[in-house]
Amino acid sequence: MAGHSHWAGIKHKKGKQDKERSKIFAKLSREITVAAKLGAKDPDSNPRLRAAIQASRQANMPKDNITRAISKSEVDVNKNYESLRYEGFGPHNVALIIETLTDNKNRSASNIRTILQKSGGRLGETGSTSHYFMNCGVLHIEKNKISEDKIFELSINAGAKDCVSNNDYHEIITEREDFYKIKSEVEKNVDVFLYSGIEWRPLNYLDITKEQSNDVIKMLETLEEDDDVQNTFVNCNLHTE
Repeated sequence: MAGHSHWAGIKHKKGKQDKERSKIFAKLSREITVAAKLGAKDPDSNPRLRAAIQASRQANMPKDNITRAISKSEVDVNKNYESLRYEGFGPHNVALIIETLTDNKNRSASNIRTILQKSGGRLGETGSTSHYFMNCGVLHIEKNKISEDKIFELSINAGAKDCVSNNDYHEIITEREDFYKIKSEVEKNVDVFLYSGIEWRPLNYLDITKEQSNDVIKMLETLEEDDDVQNTFVNCNLHTE
């Protein structure tokens, strides 16, 4: 799924693109359906739905798919999805947080446990790895959309934790509970985000070797292939070169 602090920026092997694209669309559609079911069908009055639609557009998901996913919330009235978080360790003892959207938590837990065990990791108890991360909102804005001074002033006045600019974009960090409120304020001045989402960001990054990175990436790819897994966060620097 779209994201920046976890491993979504890793380039995947050629030939898997179509398969991955349909997988991404399926996960985004599920999030849209759940958001529409839990709140208003109008994204203007449903921040979670608005964020899900924006993420879908960032992934170039066709408009028809988005409309179908919203409509599905009225059809699948008996199918209830839960947002569940799993914590554990991967190969080389890297810490993991795995977010799922599932209609069968026993299936999700069993699948995730198997994937981690096969990679030399293990599923942990709730709280076993979350203390290695901070749960926060993240907004990325193109530098040519707004000046550094303006975005800094805007974000701090809105109550953001931090605002930094790098070579490519401005990044705003918010408390999790303030994310939608601050995003709405920023939206009054910025029409398009490069990226927006709620993430688990490592407090410290483990440094691992290229070979160890390959083991971790292989596990992450397998997790991403599971339909229930929405996002995966890991507390290490992944070497892909």
